Amino acid sequence: MLNNLNISRKKRIMYMLFISFLILSLLAVRIGYIQFIQGEELKAMAYKQQSLDRKINPKRGTIYDATGKNILAVSATVEIVSVNPVNIKEENKEKVARAFSDIFGLDYETALKKVKKKSSIETIVKKVDKEKTDKLRIWMKENNIISGINIDEDTKRYYPNNELASHFIGFCGSDNQGLDGIEAKYEEILKGSQGKIIRVTDAKGGEIGKEGEDYVAAVDGKDIVVSIDMTIQSIVDKHLKEACIDNICTDGGNVVIMKPKTGDILAMATYPSYNLNEPYEIVNEEVKANWESLTATERSNELQAMWRNKAIADTYEPGSTFKLVTSSAALEEGITTIDKEGEFCCTGGIEIAGVRIKCWRYYRPHGSQSLRQALMNSCNPVFIGLGQKIGVSKYYEYLNKFGFLAKTGIELPGEAKGIFLKEDKVGPVELATIAFGQRFEVTPLQMVTAVSAIANNGVKMKPRVVKQIIDTKTGEIQENAPQEEGRIISEQTAKDVLSMMESVVAEGTGKNAAVKGFRVGGKTGTSEDGVNTNKYVTSFVGVAPISDPEVVVLVTLYNPTGEGGHQGGAVAAPVGGQILAEVLPYLELQKDKQEEGDIVEEVEVPELRGMNVEDATKTLKEIGLELETNVEITKEMKKEEIIINEQLPKPGIKVKEGSKISVEI
Repeated sequence: MLNNLNISRKKRIMYMLFISFLILSLLAVRIGYIQFIQGEELKAMAYKQQSLDRKINPKRGTIYDATGKNILAVSATVEIVSVNPVNIKEENKEKVARAFSDIFGLDYETALKKVKKKSSIETIVKKVDKEKTDKLRIWMKENNIISGINIDEDTKRYYPNNELASHFIGFCGSDNQGLDGIEAKYEEILKGSQGKIIRVTDAKGGEIGKEGEDYVAAVDGKDIVVSIDMTIQSIVDKHLKEACIDNICTDGGNVVIMKPKTGDILAMATYPSYNLNEPYEIVNEEVKANWESLTATERSNELQAMWRNKAIADTYEPGSTFKLVTSSAALEEGITTIDKEGEFCCTGGIEIAGVRIKCWRYYRPHGSQSLRQALMNSCNPVFIGLGQKIGVSKYYEYLNKFGFLAKTGIELPGEAKGIFLKEDKVGPVELATIAFGQRFEVTPLQMVTAVSAIANNGVKMKPRVVKQIIDTKTGEIQENAPQEEGRIISEQTAKDVLSMMESVVAEGTGKNAAVKGFRVGGKTGTSEDGVNTNKYVTSFVGVAPISDPEVVVLVTLYNPTGEGGHQGGAVAAPVGGQILAEVLPYLELQKDKQEEGDIVEEVEVPELRGMNVEDATKTLKEIGLELETNVEITKEMKKEEIIINEQLPKPGIKVKEGSKISVEI
């Protein structure tokens, strides 16, 4: 009996030891799993639970114009207000929510919900002016609330010139992220990196004094210097707007100015433009009036259309401006020369593969012509004939060399490329239409880049939009050197084409682009905007000065419906001439021909902001300048009561006597 009891006791002990061993083994496995498998995850969770991270946004880099002095985009200091709900006493929560509502104009119930939320941190309001946060600081002091409310520095993007170069610069969203233009393309360089304030908390989320706070500084973004010259851009914006309004261009227009020797884009304008400080404000009055009735998709489409940079994202038929490409290819291949008398004869049209293609002046044929005269007259049959002699394969080689079969690679978002038939689909008729610039499409940027290659002695340059990147911390400057993309025609061919372009402006269809004292070359163009649309695209491409080209300007106007018609020579060429007449003196280029009365004094633009229109007009008149307002001033309006808010050019910039100073009121 006793032995049986001893055996039973031993068994119970063995069972207990086994169970204890099993439990200890399971605990060891669990501890090992927690330590080695879940260790990092749990460590991160503990850190997150025991700390409060508040982000510090960096200052976004400044965008300067080509001079390095004029600011196109800058970040202003604002502040962000957040709360740590657990650190606000229960009896103070309603009072705090009321203060937020009164100071920042927030909905009280929404603010109270955030203050009472069971979370470590809640954002109350972003990008607030210091004037308002100072009111909050005073309120906190008066009510002895020293914890639970955080006021941290933030930045807000600001564009001093509003609409100037809007499609080129682009804009930022509410989180300071670049959404379009340079702002988007150079996001990684401009944005910098975030800093943070890490505050250690107790188990309940309460603060453990200032000693538990760790500060990691933000790294500001780098500054960039773009190729756009603010003064040239303001000249272009002004004349493009006037041209689109005066000629009733229903689909707007664009102008691009390139420096052929470097590929620098000196100006890039699209009309209508929009205010970069209010990028979601629709400028089309008809669309604005119907905004509430539009669907979300329709609204998005309207905004995208407003932001669209037509100079690089849209294609068009270049028309007769493309005869410069045909001329270059024919001269380079030795098919023709520029001044051989009677080499060509226009009879009003030419028959290709059974199809008769008319000259624009079929009713009064041009008759006997040299190549120079054919370009001056913009005679279609001559260039059709040259295209046939060049042949499809060789012509497509030149299309590729000039850059029409690929994107230019400009560092801006949304670039399109030319639209051409595949080479093996091109027959005699298709080649004929290509040779005089119709039934295919290119972008304005492609066209101005190609003509710039002619102006640069036959050497093509890649379009450049950023000249320098500046590290604001170290002062280090990274130069973005011009990129040469190779010779496409000989220097002699380039000179011959420029010579013919000068004749086009001196005696041909581009007479309206002439600038007193300067040798200007150019070519006009008129084409249909699509097939059977009854819409037209009118354009002018100009080079100046011909003696040593410094600028190439392309003016493109979409569907002009005014009394001036839709011909390039009558509508677009005058705009090109007006722009060059102001840009060339600004660049301080020596005139090719000094004439009596040509010498014009330079004067410094005075500060007009804050002045009334009457005083500003008198001030400018005294130094030989004129005032130009952004709205028409009627007789009923009192000039002494109208205050000037903004001006272009900015104070301190030197301009030629007689120039107009544009102001916003």
